[in-house]
Amino acid sequence: MSEAPVRVLVADDHPIVRSGIVALLADDERLHVVGEAADGAEAVRLTEELRPDVVLMDLQMPGLDGVGATERIAAGGSGARVLVLTTYESDTLILDAITAGASGYLLKAAPREEILAGILSVAAGDTVLAPSIAATLVGRVRKESRPAVRLSTREQEVLTLVAAGRSNPEIARELFIGEATVKTHLLHVFEKLEVGDRTRAVTRALELGLLPPNR
Repeated sequence: MSEAPVRVLVADDHPIVRSGIVALLADDERLHVVGEAADGAEAVRLTEELRPDVVLMDLQMPGLDGVGATERIAAGGSGARVLVLTTYESDTLILDAITAGASGYLLKAAPREEILAGILSVAAGDTVLAPSIAATLVGRVRKESRPAVRLSTREQEVLTLVAAGRSNPEIARELFIGEATVKTHLLHVFEKLEVGDRTRAVTRALELGLLPPNR
């Protein structure tokens, strides 16, 4: 005997888009659309009533949005897994959806086979991310895990004077240190900020909040 088809609930507030998704899934005998929801609250209600294996969830919907609906479905104990299918690639939305309990995140522009394979994978207990979404998350994690840049007191003083337009001789006189020492401090600053010149060092320091703005 063949396996029972995966039961799918489609949640999207645009009737034409929702119909298109249903039509796309209807051609695959491995899937069976058990219901359609026009907003997040209806998605939660129908999940409880129809017990789908996978809820294909849009994010931007009136009333209860996709993230809120995902959170309620994940906490509801129905066993349904949520696969986000949306047009939005915002890293904040991605993280919100995954934190809420989504098992996958695909884009509506994805090829048909990618969407079908995603539904089957999520139903089997796997996590599915579109390549561009995975790249976004990796970039976010790398950015957040990057060690904080810390400048010594003297490096901070030198960079502050650079930002004020002082030359190396002027900085040396103002801080009562030698020019060679100023250059050494600047080299350390360049290394820590991963830059190669004075201008970029100042702009990078401003980006990181190491210098007050509008100096």
